Amino acid sequence: MIDAVWNIWLELAPWLLLGAIVAGLMNVLIPDGWMNKHLSGRMGVLKAVLVGVPLPLCSCGVIPVGLGLKKSGASNGAAVGFLISTPQTGVDSILVSATFLGWPFAVLKVVVALVTGLIGGWLADVGDPASPGSSPSDETVLHANAGLWQRFIHHSVDLIQSIWGWLVIGVLVSAAITWLVPEQSLAGMPLLTGLSALAITLLISVPLYVCATASVPIAAALVAAGLPPGAALVFLMAGPATNVATLGAVYRTLGARTLAIYLGTIVGGSFLAGLAFNSIIHPEILLHAHDHTSSWWRLACAMILALMIAWFAIDDVRNWLRRRTKVSDTVPSTTLAVTGMTCNGCASKLEKALAAQPGVVKADVSFDKGKAIVSGTASYELLSQTVQQTGFAVIER
Repeated sequence: MIDAVWNIWLELAPWLLLGAIVAGLMNVLIPDGWMNKHLSGRMGVLKAVLVGVPLPLCSCGVIPVGLGLKKSGASNGAAVGFLISTPQTGVDSILVSATFLGWPFAVLKVVVALVTGLIGGWLADVGDPASPGSSPSDETVLHANAGLWQRFIHHSVDLIQSIWGWLVIGVLVSAAITWLVPEQSLAGMPLLTGLSALAITLLISVPLYVCATASVPIAAALVAAGLPPGAALVFLMAGPATNVATLGAVYRTLGARTLAIYLGTIVGGSFLAGLAFNSIIHPEILLHAHDHTSSWWRLACAMILALMIAWFAIDDVRNWLRRRTKVSDTVPSTTLAVTGMTCNGCASKLEKALAAQPGVVKADVSFDKGKAIVSGTASYELLSQTVQQTGFAVIER
């Protein structure tokens, strides 16, 4: 079991770190507001999908970004195309998929994300081609005051910090499958072959939260155990793009019709793509897509990633203990409406920045509510400035 964990970690670390670096570069090279400006009009769906495929966003981050595009003027189709294509891929997921399952699988996975995103987006715009969103408001525009180098480092690190728990779970589950389930032992089971394997995988994947990058080692272990490659694709496609939270957010923002198109495209597209994969890709290709060589650069990356995750774990424990701190009712509190957060990792980052300010006893930031409640004597001006320096913005009261 330990050997299995180490081998998976060696394969995962270099490409995950490279993906995080590329994601950081994309963050500083794409101008603020570029996506909102270009993801509308007749070509909005195509642009949204082309932008969304390389972005390293899982479901937790893609929901506010995709729906924020709609509120900023993008069409329903552009928002849907972005929501479908983005969580399936990302530069980090593509590189990790190529490492564990081979470049043919990774490339075809990108093609499926592109096609399903385009189909879903165009269907959402049928009968309502303009479907304009609301105009962007000055008070909800993000003002990132950090320098380019700081933004690059913060974004790259935040990407890994936001999914480190899922990464650990994914590696452990993958190692357990590798250790407990011999290669090809599932191949002879009737329910785990052909159409039934795709259907079962789809039923399991749709309601669950699955991180696109962290789940790749699990899919690779299942393929090694005998699961058809098409079922692995369904798992990696439907899982990241759907879960209860995403479906509810799409319904509330875009309506029942658009939700039906969104879910139908993912379910139908993943099933058809799974069938195609079973006829195109043979399991033998995937089983020999990676090796276990322990070169110095793999070892260095594995150690760097392990140290980063250890630090993130300690940091999260500190945050948990800080949130449990009881504050007297006599201590004043200040509430700020915050915009620009795209996931719980953003909320944690802001919470730490606010808690470090003089006069602050406790800070509690909610990503879901877009709100920061700060207990202590720190002034509203200081807290507002801290929010902006951290890379977010305050909606002035």
